[in-house]
Amino acid sequence: MLSEIRNAIRPAIVLLLLLAAILGLAYPLAMTGIAQVAMPFRANGSMIRENDRIVGSALIGQNFAQSRYFHPRPSAAGENGYDAGASAASNLAPGSQALRDDIDASMRAQGLTGPSVPADLVTSSASGLDPHISPEAAFAQAARVAAARNLPVDQVRQRVTDATEMPLLGFLGEPRVNVLLINRHLDEIPANSTR
Repeated sequence: MLSEIRNAIRPAIVLLLLLAAILGLAYPLAMTGIAQVAMPFRANGSMIRENDRIVGSALIGQNFAQSRYFHPRPSAAGENGYDAGASAASNLAPGSQALRDDIDASMRAQGLTGPSVPADLVTSSASGLDPHISPEAAFAQAARVAAARNLPVDQVRQRVTDATEMPLLGFLGEPRVNVLLINRHLDEIPANSTR
C-alpha cells in the first residue's frame, strides 16, 4: 500500500516541479527578455523622462492642480489620490449622497456648472489612476488652460485635437487624451506664443 502511494505521488511531485520551473521561471524570463528587445519603452512602464529625470508614466494618472494644466479624473487611490500603490475606486453607489457631494465638490473646485459637464471630470475611474480623459473633458478645460497660459483658445483646442488618441482598429476603446502627454506638449510652447 505504501509503495502504491509513493508510485502515485512521485509523478505528481515531478510534474509539479517541472511545471513550476517552466511556468514560474522559464516562461516569465522568456517573456521579459522578448519584451525588453521588442518594446523596451512599454516593458519598462512607459516612463516619460525629461533630461535624466522621470516625470511620470503614460500609463498612470497623476495630479495636475495648477490652472495652466489639464486636470485628470479625480482619484480615490490612496489618502490623497493618485497613489499607484493603493489603486482603488470610491465604490460609491450611483444614488449615494457621498458621491453627489464628491461630484459637487469637484465641480466647484474646477469652476464647472450645468448638466453637460463630462462625467470623467467629476468621477474617479475604477482604478483611480486612469491617465486619460475624454476629448470632451479636455475641450471643457481648454478655455481655463488657454487663459492661464495666455494662449488663444483655438490653439489649445487644436492641441487637444492633435493629442486625441483614437480607438484601436477604429472600434476598440474610446477616443481619449493622455493628460500627462498633452500637458508636456503645452509646456513646450514658448510663453505668449501664438503659433
